[in-house]
Parts: sequence; C-alpha cells; structure tokens
Amino acid sequence: MIDLLPPGISPFVALALVAVSFATSALTAAFGIGGGVAMLGALASTVEPTMVVAVHAVVQIGSNIGRTVLQRVHVVWPIAARFTFGSIFGIALGATLFVALPVRVLLALIGVFILAMTWVPKPGIPGLERSGVVLGGAVSSVITMFVGATGPFINAMLKVLGLERRQMVATQAMCMTIQHTLKAVAFGLIGFSFGQWVPLMAAMIASGFAGTWLGTQLLERMSERFFSIVLKTLLTLIALDLLRQSLGVPLPF
Repeated sequence: MIDLLPPGISPFVALALVAVSFATSALTAAFGIGGGVAMLGALASTVEPTMVVAVHAVVQIGSNIGRTVLQRVHVVWPIAARFTFGSIFGIALGATLFVALPVRVLLALIGVFILAMTWVPKPGIPGLERSGVVLGGAVSSVITMFVGATGPFINAMLKVLGLERRQMVATQAMCMTIQHTLKAVAFGLIGFSFGQWVPLMAAMIASGFAGTWLGTQLLERMSERFFSIVLKTLLTLIALDLLRQSLGVPLPF
C-alpha cells in the first residue's frame, strides 16, 4: 500500500483523506458549498504546500462530476455555458499571474464579495444575469489558481439569479467541474506532475461519489426555507473566516 502513496503520505493520512472526501462531498451535494473549503483545509494540513491547490483541483473534478451526473436534470445549462466562457479567460490569466499576487488580499476580497452577495439587496439591472455570470466565471477562475476553493464565491454569484435550491446546487456543480478541469490542465501545463498521486486521488474521488449520493438524497428531502437559512449561515461563516485569515488572526482554539 505504501508504494501506492505519494512521498510523505502515510497509510493513516491517506485513509483520513479518503474519509474526509466522503464527508465533504456529502456536504457540498446537500448545500452547494463548504465541502471544497473543508477539503482544501484537510489537504493543506497534510500535503506539501506546492501541491495543495493542484491536487485539490483533481479531487474536486471527481466530486463535482459525480454531483453533476446525479443532479443533471436540474442543471441550468445556459448559465453553465456563460460561466465556461468567462472561466477560459480567467484560468489563462490566473496561470500567468500564479503566486504573483498576495493571497491575503485575495482572501479579503472573496470574503467581502460573499458577504455582499449574501446580505446586500441586489438592484434589477437589465442584462446583469448574462454579463454577471461571464464576469463571475472569469474572476473566480483567476482566484481559484491561488486559493483553490471558490465554491462560496460561485454560490454567492448564483444566489442572486433566483434559482430553486436544486438548480443552484446542480448548476454550481457543473460550473465547478468546468473550472477545476481547466485549472488542472493549467497546472499540468506549468509543470505540476500528478503521477504519484493518481492512486490516492482515485480513492478520494470514489469515496467522494458515495458522499455525493448521500448529500443528494438530503437535498431532495429538505425544504426551500431550511436550505436558504443553512446556505446563508454557511456563506456568512465562510466569509468571516476568510476575512480572519486575510488579517492573520489565529483561531481561538
């Protein structure tokens, strides 16, 4: 088993990452956010820093493909298409700027954006849906090259479009699949090697699909009101934590 693991990853850590992949995929399938951020945190505490965002991208491709397949009937494809258009430009720019911008500044901007999208009333602006999704795809794709998990950013962007809860979660899954795939390709082109990680990433993707199935069952059973309350709470907590990180304030526990 040890020969199948990347250097520095023990069997215990590998099993823990597989279990975390299951739990975080279930969370994301039910609410659309939280899982990617948690998975990034788990990788950051166990994986070599230079590989964290790249490995996270591949694992999240598997998780989001599974979510897209299971929830495909609810995907709003025109929104996903506009997001793809913006993402292509964003990933290209992000790969060019990789590690050239202060991560703390990006974290602060994301935190402020999420809070604004969650709590500030949105004016009715003609054409905002089309242009906003294209711009959101571009901006989030630049950001994802640096901080990895932009699920809350994309979720906040989709939240203003008035989608039903299943449409929001499924469409976000499609958008994230596109973004993480483009990001993994970009990391490959700029020199990252995934070869030693393939067995562990495959196991994490498999356990993530099982978690996605469970989370999808939960999504189907919850009410729109409960979904909205939990989503707002999660978005707010994630945004506040991003602002905490940007200021360099340690957790009190």
